[in-house]
Amino acid sequence: MATRTGISALEARRLALAAQGFGAVRPEAGAVAPWAAVHRTARALGVIQIDSVNVLARAHYLPAFSRLGGYDREVFDARAFGPPGRGSGSGSGPGRGRAFFEYWAHEASLLPLDLHPALRWRMARAEAGEGVYKSVAAFGRERRDVVDAVVAEITARGPLSAGEIGAAEGQRPRGAGGWWGWSEAKTALEYLFWAGRVTTAFRRGFERVYDLTERVIPPAILALPTLDEAAAHRLLMAHAAASLGVAAETDLRDYFRLKPGPARAALGELVEAGALAPVVVEGWDVPAFMPPGARIPRRMAAHALVSPFDPLVWERARTLRLFDFHYRIEIYTPAEKRQFGYYVLPFLMGDRLVARVDLKADRATGALQVPASHLEAGQAAGPVAEALAAELARLAHWLGLDRVEVAPKGDLAKALAAAVKRR
Repeated sequence: MATRTGISALEARRLALAAQGFGAVRPEAGAVAPWAAVHRTARALGVIQIDSVNVLARAHYLPAFSRLGGYDREVFDARAFGPPGRGSGSGSGPGRGRAFFEYWAHEASLLPLDLHPALRWRMARAEAGEGVYKSVAAFGRERRDVVDAVVAEITARGPLSAGEIGAAEGQRPRGAGGWWGWSEAKTALEYLFWAGRVTTAFRRGFERVYDLTERVIPPAILALPTLDEAAAHRLLMAHAAASLGVAAETDLRDYFRLKPGPARAALGELVEAGALAPVVVEGWDVPAFMPPGARIPRRMAAHALVSPFDPLVWERARTLRLFDFHYRIEIYTPAEKRQFGYYVLPFLMGDRLVARVDLKADRATGALQVPASHLEAGQAAGPVAEALAAELARLAHWLGLDRVEVAPKGDLAKALAAAVKRR
């Protein structure tokens, strides 16, 4: 067992933020970060969570903005999901220009293509009915007629959404149990997606359009050797450690949603091999691990609005350990019981989370609305409001909104409204 070393709580925060890509020099406000920088950021994170909530912007767009500022979302879409219509019969070759694939990692996620071999074990288990929702597993086992019919139709017709399956002749194909409908087509597609037999060819709005995996993922990626489960767990745990900087065992396995047994075995092997080093973090009540030789920044000059689905904060116990910041998303909380708001983003300033801001993009009126803004204990309202006003202006510009509107709710609202007005 490697010798344990210790780091301070401040060093842990800075190490974690640097590993997550915060603190880098960003383009001037209004400028656009190049695709190469967006790609580097996404690869460093390894997992970009996808979520349907669009009150501000889709979740998968926000991590790169938090770290880099504005960038071209159309380019991101093309690299993440492929240009619309690309797939069977496109003449362009499978996966041309694609940088990511979509799969279940930390929830529904975008992942760098070279992680595909490390998740094939999960696909194989899913095809056998393991590790998926029970209803989906049962459907894949009991309704092979529908599953096979869906595969045959996509093979013949090319990329299709769930609603388009069976629509060529105005009715659904007949399965062994009689006519089957949209819900069964959707369940079959979910099973096939889990099993890795189909994947997202592109998205139409937010709707997935599926194609056979071999017509979407580049051949060079599909030709990479499939990792066995033990090797895959070691790779995924090591990737999580590099992306988090310093983390507890539960943080590491949560990154790719790995089961405790194989994750712990992989962690032990990585420590034994010297690929991860145990470390004691000031104030943490759990053992921690970090890549050996990881550089801890001497300062962190970050300003960022952080999405609820950002890997910096998605593991809420880690967020509390790192930042002494108790964070819960209140989307599903009744309005009258919400403490901070509906879609609340922590605001990072330096190496601390200093405020929380409820945000809404009102596209009809062209306003970035701030229904509530709250200051964290011990923070000075003036400096936080000035920095936050600048970040809100940057966000509004990127989203194509022409102004920021601050509602009077929250103990930061007055100072923030004044700072926004001065801009």
